[in-house]
This record gives sequence, C-alpha cells and structure tokens, in this order.
Amino acid sequence: MENRRLPYIDNMAAALVDGAGRVVGWTPAAERLLGLPADQVTGQPVRALLAEPGHKPQRTHDGWTGDTLLRTGGGYPLAVSYRVLPLMADADGPRHLVLGAPAERVAQWRQDHAFTRELFLQDRIGLAVFDQHLRLVRTNTHLLPYTGLPPDLRGHRLDEFIQAPDAAALEELLREVLRTGRPAVRAEVLVRTLDDPRGGVVMAIEAFRLTDVSGRVIGVTALFSDVTEVYRSRERLGLLHRATAAVGGTLSVDGTAQDLAAVLVPALGDHAAVDIAEAVFTGEEPVPGEDGLLTLRRTAAAGQAPPTAADVVVDAELPAGTGEDPPSMTAPLRARGILLGRVTLHRDPAAGPYEEADLDVLRQIAGRTALALDNARRYTREHRAAVGLQRSLLPPAETDTAAATTASVYLPTDTASGVGGDWFDVIPLSSARVALVAGDVVGHGLQASATMGRLRTAVRTLADLDLEPDELLVHLDDLVSQLVVDDGELDDDGDRSSDPVVGATCVYAVYDPVTGRCAAASAGHPPPALVHPDGRAEYLRISPGPPLGVGGLPFEAVEVDVPSGSVLALYTDGLIEGAGADLDEGMAGLLERLAGTDFTGGLRAAGRAVVDGLPTERLADDVTLLLARVREVPPEAVASWTIEADPAAVSGVREAASRTLGEWGLDELVFTTELVLSELVTNAIRYAGGPVEVRLILAGTLTCEVSDPSATQPRMRRARLTDEGGRGLYLVAQLTNRWGSRYTRTGKTIWAEQ
Repeated sequence: MENRRLPYIDNMAAALVDGAGRVVGWTPAAERLLGLPADQVTGQPVRALLAEPGHKPQRTHDGWTGDTLLRTGGGYPLAVSYRVLPLMADADGPRHLVLGAPAERVAQWRQDHAFTRELFLQDRIGLAVFDQHLRLVRTNTHLLPYTGLPPDLRGHRLDEFIQAPDAAALEELLREVLRTGRPAVRAEVLVRTLDDPRGGVVMAIEAFRLTDVSGRVIGVTALFSDVTEVYRSRERLGLLHRATAAVGGTLSVDGTAQDLAAVLVPALGDHAAVDIAEAVFTGEEPVPGEDGLLTLRRTAAAGQAPPTAADVVVDAELPAGTGEDPPSMTAPLRARGILLGRVTLHRDPAAGPYEEADLDVLRQIAGRTALALDNARRYTREHRAAVGLQRSLLPPAETDTAAATTASVYLPTDTASGVGGDWFDVIPLSSARVALVAGDVVGHGLQASATMGRLRTAVRTLADLDLEPDELLVHLDDLVSQLVVDDGELDDDGDRSSDPVVGATCVYAVYDPVTGRCAAASAGHPPPALVHPDGRAEYLRISPGPPLGVGGLPFEAVEVDVPSGSVLALYTDGLIEGAGADLDEGMAGLLERLAGTDFTGGLRAAGRAVVDGLPTERLADDVTLLLARVREVPPEAVASWTIEADPAAVSGVREAASRTLGEWGLDELVFTTELVLSELVTNAIRYAGGPVEVRLILAGTLTCEVSDPSATQPRMRRARLTDEGGRGLYLVAQLTNRWGSRYTRTGKTIWAEQ
C-alpha cells in the first residue's frame, strides 16, 4: 500500500551482480536513476557503468561502500553514493546486491538523520512529537522542568498530567497546526501540572505538522522552551509603561491615585491600596508631626480585600519592603524628598511571595506616580485662582433651550504658561433660535484670558443685534484688530505688553428650530462637525475666512439642513492637533470618535468619551468641545399669515391668532397677544407697506413676529400727553418679557416674547 512505503528504500536504485562482476538484475528505480533500460545493462560488466574506472570501494564489516561517478543514458556523469552487500551464493555462484542513490540526496538523508538524533539528545530545547490524535509519541528528557509528570510520557495525552485549561489551550494550538499546516511561531502558553502547587511556567511553543512521503498527515512536532522569566520581565516592563501613562494623564490627586490602583490590579497583585497625605489635596506640602508621623488618607483601592481604616499613621521615613504573611509589598510615594503617601499590594498566598524584581518595579512605579502627584499638588495650589477665573468667564457646562440641549468639556492642559484663551458660548436668540460659538485666542496667560473674556462679551453683544454669522465676524474682526493695536502700544513705563495678543479664531453658528437649518461662518477656525441621528458624522462645508485681527478680508456663511436629533460639535484646535500631529489625521480621528460615540447616555458623558479617546501625548493645548443636540419646533407649534398693507386686515390677524392660541391652550394670553399684534402690524402697514408676514411660534415661550419690507429699525419713544400715537412699542415692551428687531434679506422682523 502507498502509505506503507519506506522513504529510504523506495528511493534507492538496486542492481544484482554475479561473481564475475556482471549485472544480472536491474530495478525500475535504477532505470530512472541512470536513464538506462534493463536490456542494455543486463549481462554487462558493472565496471562499464563507472565514469571513473580507477575508483575503488571502501571495505566495511558487511560489504563495501563509496561515492563515485556513473555513466547515464544522457551522456553525462552522475555522482552516486552506493553500498555493496554480499548475498548467499546459489547454484550460479555468489551474488551481490548494489544499492545506490544520488550522492546529494544521500548527503541530505545523513544530515536529516544527524539533525534528528542530535535534536533529541540535546537538553537546551524541549521537543515533543505527537501523533494525529495528539498522543505523545516521543520526547526528549525534560518536557517540563518540575515535578508532576508520569515516568514515561509515551501514549499519554496532555490533560492526563497538565491542568485542564492549560492542556486545552495547548491542544487547540496543536490541533490548528494539524488542520491547516501553518506552523505556530513563538506562541506562549501557561503550563501547570496537576499536582504542582506553584504557578506553572510559560512555554514558548514552535510547532509544525509532520507528513509521510505520500503526504499523509502523521502528527505534529512541538519545540518548547521555558520563557517564564523573560515573560515576567516583559510583563513588568509593560506594567511600568502602562502605569506611567495612566498616572501621567491627569492633574487630579484622586484621579492619579485611582489610575495607579487600577493599573496594579491584577497585573501585580489581587488588591492595591493608595494612601495620600491630607495636605496634598489642598496643594500644600505634607509636614510630619513632632513625633515624625504622617497621617494618610485611603484615597483609592482596587481588588478584593478586607475593609481597612480610612486613615493610617505612618513614619515619615517609610521605606519600601515586602512581607510574606500574606504576600505583600509597600513602596513610598516620595518626590523631592517629601513623603506624599504610599502604595500597598497584597496577593493570594497560593501565588507565592513577592520577588525582589516585583518590589523593584513597584518602586519605579511609585517614583513616577509621586512625581505626578507632586505636579497635581502644585497645580492645585497655583491654579486655584485661574480655575475660578475660567469658570467666571465661561457659560454653564450644560444648557437647555427650545432649540437645543448642550454640554461642554473644557480641559486646560497648559500648566506652565498659564490659562489658555479657548472659549465657547451658547446664546439664546429671538424666535427660539440659538447661537453656538467656539473660539481660541492666540497665546496663554492672563492676557489671553482677559482677551477671551472681552471677545465673549463682544460676541454676546453682537449676537443681541441678530446679525448674520458672516456680518457678526466682520464686526468681531474689527474689534480684535483694535485690540492688537492697543496691546502693541507702549505703557507708562515705556514697555510693551509681555504677552501681546496677536489674533484669535472663532466659529459662529445659528440654528433655527423652526426651519431646521443652521447658518455658520468661520474666522480661521476648524469647521463644526455634524453627527446625524443615524450616527454618520461629517464636517460642515465652511470656507474659513482669515483669523480675527487680520482685517480687510470677507467671511463666507454656509447654510445647511440639520435633522432634528442631530448633534453639532464645536471645538478648538487642541482636540485635533498635537506636537507633530497631522491636521488632516486629527480631523479624521475626531470624526471617527464622534461617529463611534454613544449619545444616548447624555451629551455630557458623550463629550467626556470623545475627549477621553485622545492619546495623552496629543493634549499639548487646551481642549474645548461643545456638543449641541438640536430639536425642531413641530409644524403644529407654528402659525403664519401674510397680509397686504391694508389696515382692515388687522382684525383678521387678531381673530386668526385668537383661534390659534385657543388650539394651543393659551387662552390666558389671547388679550395680550391681540394687543401686541395689533400694534406691530399697524405700525408695519403704516410705515413700511406690504406685504406683511405674521408668525406665532410656541417653543418654551410664545413669540410674536411681524416682518415687513422696510430696513428702518423701530425706535421706542415716550409719547407726550397730547400725542395721539407713539405708544405702540412702549405698550409692547410693557406687555412682553422682551422684544427686539432684526434685519432680514427682505427687510426686518420685529419680535416679542411672552
């Protein structure tokens, strides 16, 4: 049968030679090897086949052997290794069996044999051969370097002496190699015997499939070596890197402690506790008492452990050390020679005591954490006033208007040069609209903060005029240009500003919940992003104008449809830029994070998720993010009428408005609304002509709008006792919460809110 073939014999050419040296037998393999058919060779002297007639074989204990050149049917010599074996003589005399194969192939066979023999004899690399059913067939002497193994492993399966999870993982690896034929390279597997109490060893496995000469799979071979120490060293180094990144990502004392505890469990222990001196939380230096003791507060813990006291008292000279009952380690959190706290680790006794290498890595982590804690302490002290200033200059973190709900994230990352100039704002406008603003003043420090406050005030003042986004930026550009000039002037001492403001960027967007459209313009600022209700994210196609302060160049506004439930995201460049970072990559990354963020849990959590996705090294500038989930005013909450410039039409408007308010359940506002509309419509007909558009909007408040084709703004004045008119706008102001007017593309709109 094919699968019974013997690889060496089946590839050997053979000839039968009589006592006179003539060929009397010639196998098909010999015909293929030399290209000579049997009828040409049989009966000829065997020496006639030699290409080197002077060749003499070497005598062995059971015959002869050697390497020589043979003639072939193709006319070229072939190097052959051969062996001559004497056979029992028969009636025709003695006989000899000559076996031969190409010398190159024989050399390979010898190398394969030597390699296999030496591989099983060496003791540096473990070797195991499994059959196709994953039973052990052959191993060298040290399959595992500790107790718990049967004396003879042949015929055993792995789960007969290795713990079930480890055996299953290893068998799955070998089974995959058997199935696919793809070798396994540097696969690391934990191996624990059934009766060894220790934590086992980590084996590096190299495995490849075995097939016979016919290609049939006959098993798998695995080479393995103990890489436990290398693995643990790599894990300790990885833990050190993770801990450094974790504790360096915040300037919060609590956050640093919690990050430290979280990164240590379960990597280095089953329970971690971080104790911090009370003074650190207020930005002060911890000072030991007269007895040399320092009170620490339990700030963070991770893992399962019995409850401990909230406060502990320790020696201010606390050293690092280990204990064995149960296994524990303690390292001080010390920076600039000051003890800020300590970190303590415990683990299950079954895992064995801690090693010196474990304590060494804990000391390194503690040292880096102490530096982060000291930075957080000094930041807390030095920036307390700055944080108060920031909060006073920025709007509430969350707002809720008729047009949108908003939430913001503000991360001041620069702790050396001071507070940055990033800002945002949410400004309610007339007719249920809302303005969303984000800006960035160039520079840091108090000068940038003061300029930020001035610009925010200016934007709010200009927004109150209901200007279009591009027109508002023109006025804001003029203001910044003047600020740049003022900051460059000499002061009373003949010195210029130490930190002059050289410009700013700003994006201004207005969303109208009635039309569901958003108009936006940019002065050198990144465009807002729009996250659709289905999760798709894109940037508004704004052509940004120059930064504020350049002057003399126009700004272009864009208007887009924004579906209800969408989220608009305004931000500053700290969210998309970093040291050496590509701007296009940063913007693409922000879109990806926005598209992958779950907004159903609230905008505040969503904003934090977007910011938390930033790599730590990217936070080289202040990060500002404003999220606004927009909503539309339903069509049934809006009513509008168009009338000609005819005083007789006023009564029809009053009647229609009364019916609408009745349908809305606002009967108590009918009288006031009729009076307001009468005054506004009458003034529009008298002074502006027609057509006149009247609109009622119910969105949080009741807004009455009257639009006419005149660009002349109304002016409220105090009428004299003898005047017959002039009291209309005065009455409107007294009867409503607020009123105003805004320019439109076709004239103006006067509005009043109740």
